[in-house]
Amino acid sequence: MGNQAIKYRIYPTERQRTLIIKTIGSCRFVYNEALDRKEESFARDKTCLSVYKLMKRLPELKKQHPWLKEVDSIALQQSLWHLNTAYQNFFNKALHAARPKHKSRRKSRWSYTTVVTNRNIRIEGRSIFLPKVGKVKAVISREIPPGWTLKSATVSAERDMTFYVSCLFEYDDNPSSCIPDTDRAVGLDYKSDGLYMDSEGRTVGSPKYFRRSEKRLASAQRKLRHKKSGSKNYRKQLRKIAKIHRHTANQRQDFLHKKSLRIANSYDIVCIEDLDMKAMSARADRLGKATADNGWGMFTRYLEYKLSDRGKVLVRVGRYFASSQICHCCGEKNPEVRDLRVRKWTCPVCGAQHDRDRNAAVNILHEGLRIYTEENLQKSVS
Repeated sequence: MGNQAIKYRIYPTERQRTLIIKTIGSCRFVYNEALDRKEESFARDKTCLSVYKLMKRLPELKKQHPWLKEVDSIALQQSLWHLNTAYQNFFNKALHAARPKHKSRRKSRWSYTTVVTNRNIRIEGRSIFLPKVGKVKAVISREIPPGWTLKSATVSAERDMTFYVSCLFEYDDNPSSCIPDTDRAVGLDYKSDGLYMDSEGRTVGSPKYFRRSEKRLASAQRKLRHKKSGSKNYRKQLRKIAKIHRHTANQRQDFLHKKSLRIANSYDIVCIEDLDMKAMSARADRLGKATADNGWGMFTRYLEYKLSDRGKVLVRVGRYFASSQICHCCGEKNPEVRDLRVRKWTCPVCGAQHDRDRNAAVNILHEGLRIYTEENLQKSVS
């Protein structure tokens, strides 16, 4: 069985909005309270409270805090499961996850998750029915394929007070019969001043959506300085700033979805470099903002799952592979090309003339195909 989530925009009424925010706050309270109990128990006698023991405390908590009875009880239970998962990830050294900490009203993501029981969550026409909240108007941007079963829903509120529901569906995972063709392969080289150049010489530039909205954002932030902190006008201006950020993020996601979809439909094998984008954005060459605005990491995630859904392959080449320095014609390595200012160069051995990015993309393609062939050979032998 496979799982896939579809995110819908919802338009709750004033009463429904209040209840959603109250549910988010209640789940945050239960999460923090359970975290305190687990830490106290471990500090006292080195015992770890299980998620089931924490759930038995919920009725007592509801007696102490009657407002917890107003929200979805399953959502409160799910917050305890989220805490349990956070601890499991922390103790799994392979994941390098941080120790669970208290959720903050200001900094944590505003969301809660509830599970389907007795059709308490369902999509009805142009609305979604949620426990306690009731029927909420929604934009059903994608129809549900036949045979898909709704399992859970995650309700989220953005800081500009827009609301979404991410519905998780389960379906029969029938592997695609597509056999990747090595003739339908492409290599992509990341560009700091754009998005990528492919091995066929095509360049896709980034529209720099954050740069476009930077002046409007700066103006809105200056206005915030003159508002009294915590006042009604201060909160209203905060929502305006959040709306600008949300619009920029939506533009970037839409652009990256379209570009990754085009590649996934056109090629069977896509080869990219396994870059450390966090380290690249922290370098002292003033490219941090441009690197974050490109959204390369988001682009590769979109590309990976779109290719996987079609039975195709994304191959990651090691980040220390010298893709820019190797001549793709003769294989000679030219150390002088390590200087990023060298955009065009001539191979001292074979005399071939190279564009830096195009040459790197071709080398990434060749190395990716070599890795893919070796992995397939090992699978066939084993």
